[in-house]
Order: sequence, then structure tokens, then C-alpha cells
Amino acid sequence: MSKKQFKAESKRLLEMMINSIYTHREVFLRELISNASDAIDKIYYKALTDDTLSFDKDSYFIKVIPDKENRTLKIIDTGIGMTKEELETNLGTIAKSGSLAFKKETELKDGYDIIGQFGVGFYAAFMVADVVTVISKAVGSDEAYKWESTGAEGYTIETVEKDSVGTEIILKVKENTEDENYDEFLEEYRLKSIIKKYSDFIRYPIKMDVKGKRPVEGSDNEFEDYVEEQVINSMVPIWKKNKSELSDDDYSNFYAEKRYGFDKPIKHIHVSVDGTIRYNAILYIPEKTPFDFYSKEFEKGLELYSNGVLIMEKCSDLLPDHFSFVKGMVDSEDLSLNISREMLQHDRQLKLISKNINKKIKSELQSLLKNEREKYEEFYKSFGRQLKYGVYSEFGANKEVLQDLIMFYSSKEKKLVTLDEYVSRMPEDQKYIYYASGESIERIDKLPQAEFVSEKGYEILYFTEDIDEFAIKMLMTYKEKEFKSISSGDLGIEGEENKSDSESEEKEYKEIFDYMKNILEGKVKDVRVSKRLKSHPVCLATEGDISIEMEKILAAMPDNQNIKADKVLEINKNHEVFQSLKEAFENDKEKLDLYTKLLYNQALLIEGLPIQDPVEFTNDICKIMV
Repeated sequence: MSKKQFKAESKRLLEMMINSIYTHREVFLRELISNASDAIDKIYYKALTDDTLSFDKDSYFIKVIPDKENRTLKIIDTGIGMTKEELETNLGTIAKSGSLAFKKETELKDGYDIIGQFGVGFYAAFMVADVVTVISKAVGSDEAYKWESTGAEGYTIETVEKDSVGTEIILKVKENTEDENYDEFLEEYRLKSIIKKYSDFIRYPIKMDVKGKRPVEGSDNEFEDYVEEQVINSMVPIWKKNKSELSDDDYSNFYAEKRYGFDKPIKHIHVSVDGTIRYNAILYIPEKTPFDFYSKEFEKGLELYSNGVLIMEKCSDLLPDHFSFVKGMVDSEDLSLNISREMLQHDRQLKLISKNINKKIKSELQSLLKNEREKYEEFYKSFGRQLKYGVYSEFGANKEVLQDLIMFYSSKEKKLVTLDEYVSRMPEDQKYIYYASGESIERIDKLPQAEFVSEKGYEILYFTEDIDEFAIKMLMTYKEKEFKSISSGDLGIEGEENKSDSESEEKEYKEIFDYMKNILEGKVKDVRVSKRLKSHPVCLATEGDISIEMEKILAAMPDNQNIKADKVLEINKNHEVFQSLKEAFENDKEKLDLYTKLLYNQALLIEGLPIQDPVEFTNDICKIMV
């Protein structure tokens, strides 16, 4: 019996495939089981057109048999089998598969489809085996054949005896090395976990002889070993079932079984699309933030299946970053798989699925916001930050998608409100959407800058997260209303201007404030009379695009570029402190220096900014006490 050689290009492809195409060695079992499922599909199709054949689904199965003693792993199927010519064609030329040709020639019926479109998957077996043997008997044939290969060196084909139609693949598993443990592919528990992970939803039973212990009959403390054939896979995936058959518990159980999270999802979304592209999806909006969600270690993505076979555990292309919290899976039979089931082409089908899924997620979140407000707010506390990050990222490319989903705490409502709710109750004379930034709701409540805006009866949105103001700067407007910080130099409120001071008063203020500005040179852009303060003596306002909160956030970043807000020290001329400033200006410039520094440091403390010299500050306080 002479050894036949692979074609030169096939030999090179085999060597490359074994070493680099597959990310994990364990996928060899997925590929062989998928091929076995294909073989059973083919006999089903043949039975549809051949009256001499009958197809009883219960008679068809796949069986996995590990043998530690002989270091072999068998994968047996009761499918259509292969003739000598088919063995030669399908296994002798790498990347040649009978499934694609069969698929093109056969009309799809009853929703059955052929999984394997490329012949490379079979050769994944060489990642774990020194020798691969295939014994096959085709339906309608009296003879069986054995194909055997040790890899790139070539293969042999000979006639053998086999009683039943189908294919038996025997892997001679490699010996362990320092770097690789091949024994795991002979362990019952490991094989079961691989089958459950990748092939749980193959539509034919995948069987194994499973060992167990049971009490000896008539004895309380004696046990005996036994072996029982078990079906390892679930076969019918939940997403292929009719929605009317499923309960909330079914979806919750699937969430737990797939280990999408340890929480209970707030909402599930079951999608079935049969149009330009066919796919099923089950998506979950979690209740709790995963422990690593806001870290670099977190990987977004949905499980991606092709006809029930797991292709990717985390397909990141299906979800944008702003919806990265969504868990679940997508199954499509229309995806183009490149070379192996692991390598997915970034094609039109995938983009279309992603686009549809993202529309569905937004629609479901809007529905949750409208109809189940408490649940939405619960979700928002966990993932609202991610939605706001989505508004800011990619130069605001997704702001139109997300602007109606974001919420902020309201000074009037004392709870989270949407931008639409804020704008809908704005008084006619209100020009802007007002907001205040700070470390917490409690601190913002005490900001002196809020007095004038609140007195006018205007609602203020509280920004307490570092992303908030950056997101709003990117959003710019909502329903043609601009956003305005209560610390902004110009609040745009009618009546903001107080009665005109006399020319002498203005001159007097100018002299005092110019003097104070000189003392604070390099620290503030200006010192002026405040138009917003009512009961407080002093505050900081800002001019320009950088606010004080943004300055604090930028300063905390690793690549701190020392970006500063243009600060203005505002003084309340109706406060008793201003009278002391005037008296000091007229009689004691040294005291005015002291007052100026104290007021500036007080303003810094109100904003939560660090004082440059705390010792000097405490000494200045002591000076006014003696």
C-alpha cells in the first residue's frame, strides 16, 4: 500500500493551519463534531429524494469514546459516510469540502442547513494527534475504506471491513511535552466541558460513556462503579424555540447556565430575524456591574454561533462600546467563515446584524425607561456612566443615539431626570439648560453659585461623575437649548444686572478689584462684583471651555498637562465682608492683602480645589484672630 502525497500548496496550508490558524487546541473536537453533524444532515437530505431511504432522527447520533490506555480518541457518526473517491477528494486536498458543493446542489428543507463549508476543520485533529485514521462506509456502498495520515508527509487509503454506514475518526493522541498537556483530551470531564462549550446545540445527540458511583443495593455505606451512556449536549437551543413556549425563568436559567453573570438580568431580548440575513439572538441587560467592567481587563462581546456551533466566545464587533454591558448570543447560518470557524470575515452580514442589534437594544432601553422607570434607574446606576462615555467618545458620533437615554440628578425633582423631562418643563424665559458640577449632590447643594439660578426658579442638573461635563460639552445642545454651567461668567438671565452703580462707586470698585487682582496675579484672570451671590461673600466663576471640575479631572490623569480653568474671583458687594475690604483698601493695604488671600483660599475650598500653601492659610486665619 503506497503513501499518497498532499499537493504542495495543501502541505504548506496544513503546516500553517496546525501551528497558527486555531487559537485553542480544544477546538479540534468542535470541528470533528461539526463535520459529523454535517454527515448526518447529508443523509437526511438524501432521504428526502430517495424513496429507498428512510430518516428516523432518533437513529442518528455522534459518539465520543476516549481510551486512556491506548491513548486514542474516537468520534463516531451514523451519517452518510464517504466513498473511496470522496475520501480522496475531501481529505486528500486541504480546504476542499463536500459540504459546500452539497449545499449548493441541495434545496434547503425544514430549516436544516449544512454547517461546514470548508475542509480545513478536519485537519485541526493534527494539533493533538500523531496519527489520524478515518474509517468510513458510504450509504449504498458494500465496501468501507480507511484513510490514515501522520500529517504533512501524506496519507494512505485501503479497503477495510465495517458493518454500518457512517464514519469513525480515530486520533492517536500525542504524548505530553513540557509545554503541552495532551492527556486532558482523554479525560472524561474535559471532553464533556468542551462539548458543552462549543457543541451543546448540535441538533443530534452527542453521546459518551460516563463513569459514576452508586450505592450497592441493600447496603448503606458500600458503593460500586458503573458506566452509563449519556447524551452530553442539549441539542435544542433556547433561541430556536418559539417565544410563546418560554417563560421568564427559562431566560433567567439560560443566563445563569451560560455564566453571563451572577446577578439576575433586568431585561431579556429575544430576536428572530428571517429576512435579508437570518439570525436569532438572546440579549440580556444585567442588573449589576461586573467587577472588572470599568477596567482594561473587561472584554465586551456576544457569543457568536453558526448554526448552533460556537464560533467566538466574545465577538466584540457586534456591540459598540456604549452598549458593552449587554450580554448574550447571536446565531446565524448566513455568516461567511474564512478558512476555519474561528476566523470571521468582517463582511456585510456581520455589520448588518450589529446594526440591527444596536437598534433593538436602544429601543428596549427606551421602553424600559418609559414603562418600567424603577428598573431603568436601577440599570442606570450601574451603567449610566457607560452611556455618557458613549456620548463623549468618537467625537460625539453616537450622541444622537444616546442623548435620550442619559439622566442627571435634578435640583427640583430631587431624583434622576432625562434631558427631555428637563426641557419640557423649562419656563418660557429660560434660555439655557443649567448644570452644576461637583463631587457629590450634597456638595453641589451648598455651592454659592446656585443661589441666583435657584431664586429665578430654574432647575439645575447635578453633574457628579467625571465624564458628565465632558459628555455635555460634546453634546453641546439638546432640542436647540444650550447647556450653561452655573459657574459660567455670563448666565444669560434677564435681571442678572443689578441697578447701575454710580460712576464713583464703579471707580471705587475698580480700584479695589484691580488691587486684589494684582495680589492674586497668575491665580485668577479677574476680580469683580458678583451678580449671582446672595448670602455668600465669595465664589469662583470661570471663563472659557475648561471648567473647574474639568481642571480637577484633567489634573488627576497620568498625562497631566497642567491645564487650568480661567478663574474669576467674584465678591458679593452686599455682604459685610465687602465693607471690610473697602475699609482696608482706604486704611490698611496690608490687611487687604490678608483678606484677599483668605477669600481666594475660601473660594478654592468651596470648589474642592487644593490650597497651595495650607500652613500660610492657617497662619493668615490666626492673624485675623489676634
